[in-house]
Amino acid sequence: MNFKHLYYFWATAKAGGIVRAGEQLHTTPQTLSAQIKLLEGSLGCSLFRKSGRRLELTEDGHVALGYADQIFALSAELEAAIGKRRPGPATLEFRVGIADAVPKAIAYRLLEPALDVPGPVRLVCHEGKFQELLAQVSVHRLDLVIADEAMGRQMSVKAFNHALGTTAMSFFAAPALKATLARAFPKCLDGAPMLVQGAASAMRQRLELWLTRHGLRPRAVGEFDDAALMKAFGREGRGVFMAPTVLEEETCAQYGVRVLGRTAELVEEFYAISVERRITHPCVAAITEAARGELFGA
Repeated sequence: MNFKHLYYFWATAKAGGIVRAGEQLHTTPQTLSAQIKLLEGSLGCSLFRKSGRRLELTEDGHVALGYADQIFALSAELEAAIGKRRPGPATLEFRVGIADAVPKAIAYRLLEPALDVPGPVRLVCHEGKFQELLAQVSVHRLDLVIADEAMGRQMSVKAFNHALGTTAMSFFAAPALKATLARAFPKCLDGAPMLVQGAASAMRQRLELWLTRHGLRPRAVGEFDDAALMKAFGREGRGVFMAPTVLEEETCAQYGVRVLGRTAELVEEFYAISVERRITHPCVAAITEAARGELFGA
């Protein structure tokens, strides 16, 4: 395999297109296209397909990108270990997958202690679908997956769940919207405009059961896979939204909203999933200890 061709493919996939990759590599789009075609010829498959005016990775392209990530990560490690050896402790690379349903603020607060372990740490974060991240950790491409659900026993993945903690859920609204909701919580949600998580979210299913149990029928005016986008709509008064109670203060400060109420009947769980039954990785140990003692323990 010509690794120059592989590098051009990798750079194009990371840049999101041939034109942008050409600008970064200081080469022409025509040259990049030709090099990628040679790689596709040697592999016997297509790595990209056109989607309108954009390029998308094919299924084979996603597989190739995963291997290219490993190859060029090893190249960087080789250079650091031999080519440019420096005095002092070696840098510990910590590769983490974040399930896309995990709020970014929670992910940051969970990962922050990993950067405070003794010695230099290089944190590499990947966001994706829960199932895809589990596949990555099972073949040791990731050291850890952080998710809002545990790995089920039915999954053929050799990894272990480590509970980090739980948080109750709070409901928020912009001040103007809150002023129109006269009744006490949770009755104020009945008939109110509401912004909800996507249908695939585990919390969405719990929310619907909770609403039914309390005889509440809000008007779902928006459905979001991205929690940050949902909160942005909530900031503009488009509807009531829900977020972890542990993030109440920063949610109010960042989005200018007010708390309508909170309930311990709705609980969001967080897990660290790794191939270790007993935690020995220093970064994973720091994360689990801080989560259980400070973030969720409080």
